[in-house]
Amino acid sequence: MLIHVGKYYTLSIVIVKEKLGHNNINHTLIYAQIVDLLDEDNFSCEITETVERTKELIEKGYEYITGEYDDGGKLFRKRK
Repeated sequence: MLIHVGKYYTLSIVIVKEKLGHNNINHTLIYAQIVDLLDEDNFSCEITETVERTKELIEKGYEYITGEYDDGGKLFRKRK
């Protein structure tokens, strides 16, 4: 399981507390959601073969997942 608060995803609620600047962990827990990492419906996936398309996906918030495939494609994902 993963903790999701705002733009942060982590296994540690303490890290989220610090990033958000909360003095009290209870304030952070108000906003925390538990996310199941195995739920594939939480992601949109894209494959790129060009630098231009890769740049577009990164600018849209997609994260790089794997290296190049034999066909030159690279896999990216983004939480929905």
